[in-house]
Amino acid sequence: MLARRKMRSRDLAERIGITEQNLSLLKSGKVKGIRFETLASICAALDCQPGDILEAVTDA
Repeated sequence: MLARRKMRSRDLAERIGITEQNLSLLKSGKVKGIRFETLASICAALDCQPGDILEAVTDA
């Protein structure tokens, strides 16, 4: 979505009020959860829906 919106991670992190490092962790899938407020901010900044940026993965 970042590429589609021609936005850099740095710009998104600044716009939603989190660090680039935390955004990187979110992008890499290394976090176990995300606050709804953060998800809503990301979706608002990227003009998308949560399903556009999230993927359900089961523990195997």
